[in-house]
Amino acid sequence: MTNQTLQMTAQTLSEQCQYVSCTLNNGVAELILDRPGKHNAFDEVMISEMIQVLEYFGHNPQCQVLILKANGKNFSAGADLNWMRKQATMDFQQNLSDANELAKLMSVLDKFPKPTIAKVQGAAFGGALGLICCCDIAIANERASFCLSEVKLGLIPAVISPYVTRAMGQRAARRYMLTAERFKVQKALELQVVHEVADDLDAAAEPIITALLANSPQGMAWAKSLLSTLESGVIDQATLDHTSERIARIRVSDEGQEGLNAFFDKRSPDWTIANGSIDKNNSAASAQGAK
Repeated sequence: MTNQTLQMTAQTLSEQCQYVSCTLNNGVAELILDRPGKHNAFDEVMISEMIQVLEYFGHNPQCQVLILKANGKNFSAGADLNWMRKQATMDFQQNLSDANELAKLMSVLDKFPKPTIAKVQGAAFGGALGLICCCDIAIANERASFCLSEVKLGLIPAVISPYVTRAMGQRAARRYMLTAERFKVQKALELQVVHEVADDLDAAAEPIITALLANSPQGMAWAKSLLSTLESGVIDQATLDHTSERIARIRVSDEGQEGLNAFFDKRSPDWTIANGSIDKNNSAASAQGAK
């Protein structure tokens, strides 16, 4: 991420992108898949643009929450057909480089240092399901449907598999990756791929966004980082030492001290948003917690 990129506005960045757009208002950033004529199918261009926007907002202290959404009838049909034709003509090294970019996108979204919310409408197939599972919170409408169709094409959902399996569990992943069957939103809710089903995605997201904006930016960043270290489920001495170190370190941090003092003083902490601007620059705190 160059200084020049960091200095540009979200509007300028959005204007430079071909297949995505982005906005930033009152601490809430939006990354919008904006290729509705192709059902937001993605290729190497869209992947590159999504990475650029995520890195921009990840380093932007004015961004406190990120919304991932899509224009049009469907969230995303998955891989673009022309992109897939191109992949079929590539050799191994070219395919590896191509796959590494998709893997980078998933990792950047999964490790994004601020809370992320996916708003899902209509179809979310293949890699799109991976994007949803990389987000912290997912809300979908009644029309939403999901599919891991790769084996129908003689392929596998390799790059997205860690995130999808983490969300739905190994047992469910075996079924849906092997059968390639389409499943509806109520099944996705049952599998914890989505957290909530609502006809009005914006209205459903509003109280969640409000709650997130009231929280400590550093606390949320560090909580995400902490959770990433606990995914194995192993609770050994190293786990105990790590969790103890984390709580001790955040208690003595500036933001931890501010939060505790504000609670005891019965006042709002100084990270809350006032008049449409963030009072406290939280980029350094977020970055430290993401280590």
